[in-house]
Amino acid sequence: MSTAPELQFKSINYTGLGAGPRLIVTGAVHGNETCGTKAILRVMGEIDSGALHVAAGKVTFVPVSNPLAYALGQRSGERNLNRNLFPNPQPRDFEDRIANWLCPLLAQHEVLLDLHSFNAQSQPFVMVGPRNNDGTLQPFRHAEKERALARRLGVRRFVDGWLATYGQGVRRRMKSGDESSLDLVLRYGMGTTEYMRSTGGYALTLECGQHLDPAAPDVAYRAIVNTLAFLGLIAAPQPEPIALDQMEALSMVVVHDKLDAQDCFSRVWASFDPVAMGERIGTRADGTPVLAEFDGKILFPDVNAGPNQEWYYLTRANPDFERFAE
Repeated sequence: MSTAPELQFKSINYTGLGAGPRLIVTGAVHGNETCGTKAILRVMGEIDSGALHVAAGKVTFVPVSNPLAYALGQRSGERNLNRNLFPNPQPRDFEDRIANWLCPLLAQHEVLLDLHSFNAQSQPFVMVGPRNNDGTLQPFRHAEKERALARRLGVRRFVDGWLATYGQGVRRRMKSGDESSLDLVLRYGMGTTEYMRSTGGYALTLECGQHLDPAAPDVAYRAIVNTLAFLGLIAAPQPEPIALDQMEALSMVVVHDKLDAQDCFSRVWASFDPVAMGERIGTRADGTPVLAEFDGKILFPDVNAGPNQEWYYLTRANPDFERFAE
């Protein structure tokens, strides 16, 4: 088993002769999510063999973003890399050291495709960023480009609203009501895609399937090749966007925390299970029912959450998505 001092960071770049965008593709931000690593290595093998040719722009591959977590075969090394992702002049853990290497690398690029998988059985989906805005939480100006790319990845389900919904939960957890530390706490919600957007680029997180699903590496592979073709990095036919009537677009609306270790779900939930307004989702330790406040779908239910941690999110349909997805 590897230990942190024995590890190193690795990225591989291919640059075409023609002008084009700068793309970075990352895998294994979480060490037990290996579908992206497998897909990246497959694409690199095809480039090296000549089956694929990078004709324009540049693409950088990071097969294993978190080598410690990957070596351990678990989600995190010393902490979750996909939270509080910023350079740190005084790194305190291994993930801080990754950030000091990875963040400058991300900033050298315009587009990020970050490949993940998830625990429960469900269908692949892509996490997209906010609409164009000049707000303080996550100002952004590439919604059209980001959502157009999302429609070419080969999946039909799209989710937005992560950082804003996470921020609602942060405000609720700050029992003191001290807003002066809010920005610092919100930094914990910043991961690879949020950092990429903060540098002026755009980014997508593709959740390719369940961790052990044998089809997940194929989902990741197709997304990489489609991205290379859509951005014009390889000479290949343009991938067709998923038809609007085939899309399912959802917005994260609210996050609920587990308040006590004895809080429990009413049944085994999986992401995107539908819930009806008033349906019992769980029960608090004191017997109080936890009910859905609107018709929607559950996301990221975590039976192993600890007290005052995120327990589950609720999403609802987002009819505005298609306006930014042409």
